[in-house]
Amino acid sequence: MRREWLYVLLALGFAAVAGLVLYFSRPTLLTVAVGPRDGVEAGLIETYARALTRNHEDVRLQVLPFDDVRDSAAALERGRADLAVVRPDVKLPDNGLTLAILHDEALIIAAPEANEIESFSDLSTRRLGVVTRHEADLPVLSSLLDFYDFKAAPETEALGGEALAAGRIGLVPLKASEITQALEAKRVDAVAIIAAPTAKPAQAMLRAVEAASPERKVTLVSVPDGKAIVQRVPALQPVTLSAGTFGGRPKRPEEDVETVGVSYRLMARGAVSRIAVASVVQHLFEWRSRLAAAAPIAQQMKPPDYDTTVTATSAQLPNHPGAVDYFEREQQTFLDRYEDWIYLFAFFGGTVGSGIAWLGQRLARKRRERIDVILDRLLDILAEAREAQSAAALDALTRETDALIADVVRQARERSIDSRMISALILAIDAVNGALDDGRRAFEPGADPSNGSRSRTARLLSLSMPAAE
Repeated sequence: MRREWLYVLLALGFAAVAGLVLYFSRPTLLTVAVGPRDGVEAGLIETYARALTRNHEDVRLQVLPFDDVRDSAAALERGRADLAVVRPDVKLPDNGLTLAILHDEALIIAAPEANEIESFSDLSTRRLGVVTRHEADLPVLSSLLDFYDFKAAPETEALGGEALAAGRIGLVPLKASEITQALEAKRVDAVAIIAAPTAKPAQAMLRAVEAASPERKVTLVSVPDGKAIVQRVPALQPVTLSAGTFGGRPKRPEEDVETVGVSYRLMARGAVSRIAVASVVQHLFEWRSRLAAAAPIAQQMKPPDYDTTVTATSAQLPNHPGAVDYFEREQQTFLDRYEDWIYLFAFFGGTVGSGIAWLGQRLARKRRERIDVILDRLLDILAEAREAQSAAALDALTRETDALIADVVRQARERSIDSRMISALILAIDAVNGALDDGRRAFEPGADPSNGSRSRTARLLSLSMPAAE
């Protein structure tokens, strides 16, 4: 039975160790909300999620698509998702921390050179055609109007041919295919779009404006107060259109143009493990070239800007500590992650081991005490046998001795007994049997003790106890 219990305990121990290994090695599953479901951001995240699964990484993504970027941000804020694609100027979740900037989009305003519009402030009394790709594009322009203390002209006035009052700007919705015609018909004086400068919509808009210019010359309108605007509207960010961004001869633009823009960010709830976040960011940037083959937008990914670790987590758009760990090359090792658990296991494991050892010693001492009690009682029986006054008293002592011998045999069968104890028991039992036989001869002079079995009891006992060998 002892051997069987040992096997059971070993099996349970191995099962516990195997369970711990499986628990700590299983991949972390994170849900990521993505909107819009047909956007380039969704394509990038879905490609990345498949790559994580294919490479059996320690973190996996489950994509949860939404119709709009506002919905994906709301899912993060409500705890329905661990990560989300967020456009901060549309909706910034209370619990959202930045992991990476997936790509930027700039406010690009272009006008024929002949219209003499060089800065956003020159748009006063002018009509601005707006090519809206998302519902949130118009609120960006509204923020700029508020900053420059301009007013949007009523729709009827903006679409009419009359001159606008000072401080008024007419916002005219346009489709990309209507840009050239609207400029030639003087329905608008400039055109605005929010898009990545290298993306096809921005390039197509610029060509359409160029087609409407008699000299084929286009002016890119600057928003020179980008840093001040961002102070008031932190969800926006200053953007520089570098000279030659749009190519051409001569290059377009000829000089850097300051404007503002928006960003699409991968954000996470603050409660998500920094270890899992560091792993997500690490693979996202290390696999950038591989992801770009299926999702070209991956080439535009970049880490969020920050100066120090402190400012990274306390900025107006704070970053997740796990992402900062990766950017600062301070990712935690296995020992760093589970140092506390290892310490507690070692501390309590040693305590439990000491307790088990003490319990084993206690039980062993109890067994020795039991044998000591039997030995003491045999010695007492030896004395009582020498002083017995009747055969009945001797019979009672014989029965008690038999019971003690049976107890010793049971002890020997259940657990090992020290060989010295066995020797002492054999001597005591032999002595008791001799005293009982002497007593019987005193009360029964004709009895032959050699015919009895008492003298063989100790020898039989010794044969029954392997520990005595």
